[in-house]
Amino acid sequence: MQGLVEFIRTLGAARLAAMGAVTIALLGFFGFIIMRVTAPVMTPLFTELSFEDSSGVVKDLERQGIKYELRDDGAIVLVPKELVARLRMKLAEAGLPKGGGVGYEIFDKSDVLGSTSFVQNMNHLRALEGELARTIRGIDRVQAARVHLVLPERALFARERAEATASIVLKVRGPLEPQQVRAIRHLVASAVNGLKPERVSIVDEAGRLLADGASGGDQAGSRADEFKVAYERRLRDQIEGIVTSVVGPGRARVQLTADFDFNRITQTSDRFDPEQRVVRSSQTREESSTTADKDGAVSVGNELPGGNAQRQGENAPRDSTKKTEEIVNYEISRTTKTEVIEGGRMNRISVAVLVDGIYTKNDKGDMAYQPRPPEEIERISALVRSAIGFDVKRGDQVEVVNLRLAETPTNIISEPTGFLASLQFSKEDMMRGAELGVLGLLSLIVLLFVVRPLVRRMLAPEAGLGPSAAAIAAIAAGNVQAAIAAGASPEDLKGVPSNTAKMIDIAQVQGQVHAQSVQKVAELADRNPAETLAIVRTWLHESA
Repeated sequence: MQGLVEFIRTLGAARLAAMGAVTIALLGFFGFIIMRVTAPVMTPLFTELSFEDSSGVVKDLERQGIKYELRDDGAIVLVPKELVARLRMKLAEAGLPKGGGVGYEIFDKSDVLGSTSFVQNMNHLRALEGELARTIRGIDRVQAARVHLVLPERALFARERAEATASIVLKVRGPLEPQQVRAIRHLVASAVNGLKPERVSIVDEAGRLLADGASGGDQAGSRADEFKVAYERRLRDQIEGIVTSVVGPGRARVQLTADFDFNRITQTSDRFDPEQRVVRSSQTREESSTTADKDGAVSVGNELPGGNAQRQGENAPRDSTKKTEEIVNYEISRTTKTEVIEGGRMNRISVAVLVDGIYTKNDKGDMAYQPRPPEEIERISALVRSAIGFDVKRGDQVEVVNLRLAETPTNIISEPTGFLASLQFSKEDMMRGAELGVLGLLSLIVLLFVVRPLVRRMLAPEAGLGPSAAAIAAIAAGNVQAAIAAGASPEDLKGVPSNTAKMIDIAQVQGQVHAQSVQKVAELADRNPAETLAIVRTWLHESA
């Protein structure tokens, strides 16, 4: 303890103050490093929040006493990684986030008895718009949505009723495909009573009209183009999947063109077959009559009663007539055929397939190109023809060409398995590792370039503070050489005995001479570097 107290006394007040300041600074620095290293990893709880939802989420987190961070003007809320799942379930129970709009929960706390029918109708409209907006946001590439519905009420004694309309404003991430726009229109039309899909207008955040609600329906040309593009894409993907399974991924290019006839044709034809007759109706008529001959004489006897009877008893000549008439109506076989041919008939398909060759290593280890054999190309052509339903009568064409692609194939990196699979890190893990690495490197730099020089400077003897304890002990023992080596100055050695003083003077003279000699040798070496190098080499080759 006495030695420690003596050492502290020799340091002086200035050094002790500097050491205290340095110690406090180092404690603060390393405390900051430890806090950063041990701080929890913050993960986004919700992103792309509106101001209303962000306010509700933050208020709930403050009520629970959970640490959080806000980014992107409150649109992103970050919480500790281990609490994300629990907080999402807890906030979902409270109905957060609401999605920037109000849904059917508007009726949960409403006063039914004190509200009018107008207020109820408005609340129902607001709830329907909010629910539709939430559903639309669930579609891919749709970031935000707002729906406006116009549902006119039918006036009393009115024959005509105005149609319902809808307007939708979307905030999208990238362009929407035509089928997605059409799906949104049908989704809204199906959810609103009396709303037709062609009465729904859709606009994006840039003001581009995606669907016109006043056009009266989709254009036939656009539907035809969509059908053609979808058909070509489906066939191209199928062909590319088959070909790449043979030649390898990324080593085949497929281009397909389909020619369609979108004209709608209605045909009506009547066919008569005279060989096939059917009796439709039959009518038969028979007539017969008999006339007696009176010789053409007119007498009183013939006219008297009984005279005619007497005449009939005789073999008098008579006139008899018989007539038969038959009418038969036949129905000729008739076939009436009405055929409606819808648009979208396939006229012709043309397919062009470009396949790369075979790459093998030569004797030098370089990749050498080699074309594929014709038999393999023919088999690939047969596969393509089978995939598209090749029809010669229709005029289909299939061309498979083997050419070298501009880019050389790259080695496919297989996914690691086993132990290596557990070493896969996510983006958050890599960012956390980079942060820890930077903090560790910064700590090492502070230790080597700040702490170490400061400690050396504080422990080194300082002029004006008196001789050190070792120098004092050497002076007391009369050992001048040890005192000088311990850092004693000539002023500290003034009280030494005369013999010692003479030795000190001699030592000082010798030191000056030695210093002058060393300086002259250095000057000679600077002026004559070649000779100096030769002398040093000679010394090195001399035997020890």
